[in-house]
Amino acid sequence: MMKDKTSIPRVDALGKVTGLAEYPGDRVPENFLVGKVLFSEQPHARMVSMDVSAAEAVPGVVAIFTAADVPVNEYGLIMPDQPVLVGLGSAKPYSDISLWECDHIAIVVAETEEAAATACAKIQVKWEQLTIITDMFEAMKDEVILNRADGTNILKKYQIRKGDMAAGWAEADVVIEGEYHLPYQEHAYLQPEAGVGYIDEAGRVTVEIGGQWTVEDQEQVAHALGLPLEKVRIIYPAIGGAFGGREDMSLQIVLGLAVMRLHERGIDRPVRIVWSREDSIRGHHKRHEAIVKTKWGATNDGKITAVSAEVFMNSGAYAYTSTKVLGNFHLMVTGPYEIPNAHLDSYAITTNNVPGGAFRGFGGPQGAFAAENQMNKLAELLGIDPVELRLKNILKDGSLLTVQTPMPKAVSLTQVIEACADRIGWHSEQLTVDGEQFASVQSLISNPHALKKGRGFACSFKNVGFSFGAPEKCDAIIELHGKAEIEKVILRHGAAEVGQGSHTALKQMAATAVGVDVSRVEIDMSDTASSGNSGSVSASRMTFMAGNSIHKAAEKALEKWANEERPAIANETYFPPATQPYDPETGVCMPNFSYGYVAEAVELTVDIETGHIRIDRVVCANDVGKAINPMLVEGQIEGAVVQAHGYALMENLQLKDGRILNPYLSQYLIPGIKDIPTHVESIIMEVPDPIGPWGARGMAEMPFLPLAPAIVAALHDATGVWFNEIPLMPYKVVEKLREHA
Repeated sequence: MMKDKTSIPRVDALGKVTGLAEYPGDRVPENFLVGKVLFSEQPHARMVSMDVSAAEAVPGVVAIFTAADVPVNEYGLIMPDQPVLVGLGSAKPYSDISLWECDHIAIVVAETEEAAATACAKIQVKWEQLTIITDMFEAMKDEVILNRADGTNILKKYQIRKGDMAAGWAEADVVIEGEYHLPYQEHAYLQPEAGVGYIDEAGRVTVEIGGQWTVEDQEQVAHALGLPLEKVRIIYPAIGGAFGGREDMSLQIVLGLAVMRLHERGIDRPVRIVWSREDSIRGHHKRHEAIVKTKWGATNDGKITAVSAEVFMNSGAYAYTSTKVLGNFHLMVTGPYEIPNAHLDSYAITTNNVPGGAFRGFGGPQGAFAAENQMNKLAELLGIDPVELRLKNILKDGSLLTVQTPMPKAVSLTQVIEACADRIGWHSEQLTVDGEQFASVQSLISNPHALKKGRGFACSFKNVGFSFGAPEKCDAIIELHGKAEIEKVILRHGAAEVGQGSHTALKQMAATAVGVDVSRVEIDMSDTASSGNSGSVSASRMTFMAGNSIHKAAEKALEKWANEERPAIANETYFPPATQPYDPETGVCMPNFSYGYVAEAVELTVDIETGHIRIDRVVCANDVGKAINPMLVEGQIEGAVVQAHGYALMENLQLKDGRILNPYLSQYLIPGIKDIPTHVESIIMEVPDPIGPWGARGMAEMPFLPLAPAIVAALHDATGVWFNEIPLMPYKVVEKLREHA
């Protein structure tokens, strides 16, 4: 068991609360040059010509780099389908075509921000306009192929065929059909993209930036620049949030390209690029827009007999992590339930919209929205309590997934559901309006007779770690220093700290693994020059993976210490159980080696005259396996609830003809302090994962997944109306209520 369950203060707390912590945008090296990236502003067009002569003549301009300057003009986390710079003179096929309004076409390097901006405005580009396709179903016709290398606009298709669908429908006493529409979501992290590039003392192209996987960044930069891996160095300073939005490249390659080419010209000056919020919202990927068409059958006593579903997910212009997000979506569109007969088809579709990619939950929130709404509708139709219906069908140890392989041991969904229902008082009398004031508009108190209250429930599960055959490992280096006793422990690890407290948890685990007080542990993190491959800080995997790697390294280091080695240094790698990709015909596979489990209940008040919704109470039961630092766990639960609250109620990214129309936080609204739920109650459950470090599971994504369907269920409880799409903007709520009046 983990000895120290103390919620020690975060290791980065002092710097962050005093303002001394340096984020990438705070790095201002001596004698630096300003870099500026020019976007194409073309959702779909072929570059005919580019003239940079007027821009080069601007006083203060040092260099301008275009597609012809990129050694290997391609990149991509899953597949190298995107040009570093769209333009002429590149050997990469089709790299003269912009597929997205924010494809990069040039890098201007200048002495000042003003000179760089002036030069960008003077770059003259002629384009041949091509057909813009933003609708998924239009794209699926393949009448116009967008990403020419693919030969089709269907980036990926998965299918699952389990059981006998005819028998499943025949057995069903009731059938529920639903079509659900899921929106884009912007990550809106605290600091927009920023970074500094330079040549370090060892002659390496070095980029200091925010990211989620130093070694993956290093590999993509090295590939695009045509350099050996050891000639590229990635360092993560303090990172102002990520949520999956920093998994893919932003400025890493362009910064590396600029300093490499300048160095070749005898100019060894750092280059600094800082994006505005508008650049950020337009220039990085989003949570995928999606449509789910699904049908569920069940017996009168509540046993699910069959599920069919079609998932359509808008990948946007490039792959990013869409194939992997779709894999999770595909698995989770049937929810955490035993489904004897399943017929599922899921598509990721290329369009000229903003690319979709990783975002907290990674396809799970979209899948949960469809599955949990279907369960709540079945409960109403059958007259069965929604919690009772879930318990009749929930996955348990040994249950077969739709991919026809068993769940791993220690499935705690039953306990999680029961704990959540008990805390919310699920079986108590239904809520009634209590007459409290509710200012749906801050300057206007609502009509008390227009206030309706409701309660809703939903649950979910989510993989811990990479899935579907993706290579998975985690490195850790532990050094033990001292003479007769261990006086100092150094942990070197690649794990990114993106605000979730990973460095604090890793330090605690290192102290416990070695058997010293946490004050004796020093950490050296997120620098490819000194740490190994941690894998990505994503997929709720870092505590699980890093903890196991630290445990393994500590055992080896202690063995060396016992053999009188001073210092005792161990560099060890943890490999979890292997996973498997979907079988292309049946979907059969072993998808994941571990899961996290969550249930949420919501109480809300809705003003049926204005459509405004106030979330009065959220209860979230989350099985974390082992709370390494309970305070950080609680913070992750509350943060996920607030972020999911925005997804469900107010975040409303608008696109037209492939262009984002509201790229400002004044127009794209995220929850403020007066918008968030009034009360969030965290239930931290600890059912040990048999292969987790000290039993720990990943948990940071899980509280996000069921909140939106729980809110929809509560809104239905209050109004009698089902809502099949989010966000639940006030005007949409009023419009729907009037339709059913």
